Amino acid sequence: MNSDINDRLKQISIEDKIWIIYIGIIIMSFYSNYLEKKYFLNNDYKSKETYRKITTLIFLILIVVYLYFLKDSIDSIRKLNKNDSEKKKKLVYLSFIASLLIAISGFIFLYISLVDNDLTVELAFN
Repeated sequence: MNSDINDRLKQISIEDKIWIIYIGIIIMSFYSNYLEKKYFLNNDYKSKETYRKITTLIFLILIVVYLYFLKDSIDSIRKLNKNDSEKKKKLVYLSFIASLLIAISGFIFLYISLVDNDLTVELAFN
C-alpha cells in the first residue's frame, strides 16, 4: 500500500474513535437535558449546576474534536500540489473554511456555557 492509502486508513481509524466520542456526547446531552428540565420544573439548583458543568464538558470535548478536523483540513491544504484539479483545490479550501467556522462556533458555545449562569440562552449544536 502506498503512503496516501495508509494515511487515509489512519484518518478513518481516528474518525471511528470520534464517532464513539459523539455517542458519549449524545448520552451526556440526554442527561443534561433531563437535569435542565428538573431545574426548570422543580427549581433544583443542584441540577442546574450539574447541567451547566456537563454542558461545559460537552463543549470542551467538541472543541478538541473540531480542532482535530481543522488540523486535518490544514494538512489537506498542505498536501495540495500544482497538478491537482481546480475543483479539488476549491473543495479542499471550502472544507478548511467550514472546519474553521465550526471550530469558532465551538469556542463561542463554550464561552456562552461558561458565562450564562442563569441558563437564558439555548445552546444547540447540530
